[in-house]
Amino acid sequence: MTDLILKNGCITTLDRRRPSAQAIAIQGGVITHVGADDEILHHAPETAEIIDLGGRRVIPGLNDSHLHLIRGGLNYNMELRWENIDSLQEALARLKAQAQRTPPPQWVRVVGGWSELQFVERRLPTLDEINAAAPDTPVFILHLYAQAMLNRAALRVLGITRDTPNPPNGEIQKNGRGEPTGLLIARPSALILYATLAQGPMLSLADQINSTRHFMREMNRLGVTSVIDAGGGNQNYPEDYQVIQKLHDAGELTVRIAYNLFAQKAGQELSDYERWIAMTAPGAGDALLQVNGAGENLTWSAADFENFLEPRPDLAPTMESELEPIVELLADNAWPFRIHATYDESIDRFLSVFERVNGRTPFAARFIIDHAETISERNMARIAALGGGIAIQHRMAFQGEYFVDRFGAAAAKQTPPIARMLAMGLPVGAGTDATRVASYDPWVALYWLTTGQTVGGLALYDEADRLDRETALRLWTEGSAWFSGEQTHKGRLAAGQYADLAVLSADYMAVPAEQIRSIHSVLTIVDGRIVHADKAYAHLAPPLPPASPDWSPVNHIPPPGIRKTTPAPGAAPSADHGHSACRLHGHHHTIAWSRPLPTQDRRAFWGAFGCSCFAF
Repeated sequence: MTDLILKNGCITTLDRRRPSAQAIAIQGGVITHVGADDEILHHAPETAEIIDLGGRRVIPGLNDSHLHLIRGGLNYNMELRWENIDSLQEALARLKAQAQRTPPPQWVRVVGGWSELQFVERRLPTLDEINAAAPDTPVFILHLYAQAMLNRAALRVLGITRDTPNPPNGEIQKNGRGEPTGLLIARPSALILYATLAQGPMLSLADQINSTRHFMREMNRLGVTSVIDAGGGNQNYPEDYQVIQKLHDAGELTVRIAYNLFAQKAGQELSDYERWIAMTAPGAGDALLQVNGAGENLTWSAADFENFLEPRPDLAPTMESELEPIVELLADNAWPFRIHATYDESIDRFLSVFERVNGRTPFAARFIIDHAETISERNMARIAALGGGIAIQHRMAFQGEYFVDRFGAAAAKQTPPIARMLAMGLPVGAGTDATRVASYDPWVALYWLTTGQTVGGLALYDEADRLDRETALRLWTEGSAWFSGEQTHKGRLAAGQYADLAVLSADYMAVPAEQIRSIHSVLTIVDGRIVHADKAYAHLAPPLPPASPDWSPVNHIPPPGIRKTTPAPGAAPSADHGHSACRLHGHHHTIAWSRPLPTQDRRAFWGAFGCSCFAF
């Protein structure tokens, strides 16, 4: 018997046999029929719930092929989000208000998803501004993979003093008197940033459960119904998976999750995988929560963090000897795996290892290259020959200006070369890599894919390298399904597919490009269940307790996706005119010099050159 019927919709099915429809019938979490209203309603039983979509656009549920949801959920309620805030003044005001709400010993954390070029001031906050906004509550502000800004209260609780040495591959910036300024610089590794963030207080188990529920509801509100979790540092298996498992066991998962296991400690990566292979297997779990394979970190010596404020890092000479036995172990046990790889030079070395292992033990499971911003056509062909795929994310939307500044506009035109990947027949899935660099909002990613523009308004790509809206949507649905081996079950709205879908607030296929970033879902269904409902459907919304603890930013600040979005005007990059590197923030000022400046506001003018160092 049909459980639920959606009628009077404008449905994009992505099923090439029937690309559009008006109505969908759902039974037992699966789509049974898709067609015209009269076709579906003619056979509707009296017991079926019928929802009138009012002509709204319906799409398959979005599937983020690379998101750190499990880790992100444990921290979501603690984090202050700066996405879609269009002025630094407002961002600092929110920082000040949250600092006043946050009790000791907790910190205020601004962790990813923003760029200084989204602000009308076109600059980062200064350390003086951060200290003025939060003089007593510790503050940690992460800026891409490049740097973290700490206020004086955070330096005190962390015990960072003039005598604190720099960690390997990182710098604690100090002023002319030898005192720490509060700036931590990834040079070139982001480990200094993440190791510092990990020292902040954690939420209680009950609050982590609540936090994860709120993060999943936020994903549902944006139309996301599935994710592939890429693991993360300090995310040990099985200890740090107990929250997501408890939610699954209680029937409270509202996002399908396939998770990868991420090697944790340098020098012990092989033993990690030997232990995990003895404990579990790919596919263990069910359609809502299951093991997906290994990665994205297979060995720490293979990490090539993209930090376009620094030169490309060279991987350690020992990388191959450390990576090969791990890949061999995974191949012997038919484990899918994925690996973080920004630069083509790194990908080239990884593929040489994969080819050697494949020559001895042909890969029986998929493998994934994550990110691949600068991959060459030669290496794309090698991936195709090995049966691999590429998971791309919109990290360039947040740091494209930095890439242009370092490598040039011509080099940025295909970063990554998605159109060429598709032309070569490679499996390609889209995602965000949220939450620590890019935003988890898929509509920012879809905007970037279809317009080629950064959140700061810079047009990176020629028209031939941008995607049409349907192709971009396919990467976010059926494309991503391949990366968890679920391409026969989800990604389209067709009979036999999972009943995962989103009813949109605006017509993605028709709205002006600038409005794409403001789209969200007004009705989201996962496994045939309504998991989010808003606007005309608000009465159908499932209950959700308030965010805990009560000082959480989630209780006080609107979610990013429903804030006003005003993309900053683009500007063509210019050559560096000899402007010196910033001694305060560690970056060059070329980007700021090539952007529109707020010359009418004397207070903002100097900082608009990239930071307040120009005022001195």
